[in-house]
Amino acid sequence: MKDFAIREWGPLYTTVRTALVARRWRAIPMTLAAVCLTSVFQIVQNQDWGYQPVQDIGSVRAEDPLVLALLRTPLSLFVPALDLPVWGALAQVLLVFGIAEICLGRWRTLLVAYAATLAGTLYARVGIALGPDGPLGLPASDARVVDTGPSAAVVGLAVYVCWRYRARWTGTLVVVAMVVEVLIKNNLAGKEHIAAIAAVLAVIAFQRWRERGQRGGGAEPRPGTRSWKPPIRS
Repeated sequence: MKDFAIREWGPLYTTVRTALVARRWRAIPMTLAAVCLTSVFQIVQNQDWGYQPVQDIGSVRAEDPLVLALLRTPLSLFVPALDLPVWGALAQVLLVFGIAEICLGRWRTLLVAYAATLAGTLYARVGIALGPDGPLGLPASDARVVDTGPSAAVVGLAVYVCWRYRARWTGTLVVVAMVVEVLIKNNLAGKEHIAAIAAVLAVIAFQRWRERGQRGGGAEPRPGTRSWKPPIRS
């Protein structure tokens, strides 16, 4: 069991611990800003005067015009669902965004998070167009349901970091958990999580293809190899 834990989480743990020991909270400024922004949105949207402004700038529905939805999507990452405990969203953002920021860097973390969220947003439109009869379809009523908030980004980042740091069993467990979620509760949020995973897996497949082409030309060592050393991202 100890050998499995070292193989599965050793490189990831070493990278995160090294960064936090060296820089403490300064290692994750973007994550802390995301937690604060999510908290502010939660407080504001629960006020009588604040609900509609938050909806106008950060809530995405499939019934919205596409251009408007795309403009709202970046901030939708930080608007927590009203029907779920906010502490769960904050814990997810702090843990997963924090690990990703250390392991991937700020900009790659934001790009992967945005790609995952955008995949869920676009899937909702496709699913409603397909209709409720097929396995990939959605009922027309889901056009009025608000997208997943930070959860699609969290799922996508978890899968990407697990691949990047060779935590294969953990990444597989995340994917299986999302599939089980859809089987148990077949709703828009669950299917958007699957769409987010599919988008991240497509990114991973592209990067693996590109790395194969670079392997003979001095490609960067991957986590888990002897020549690899944990980076401290700025």
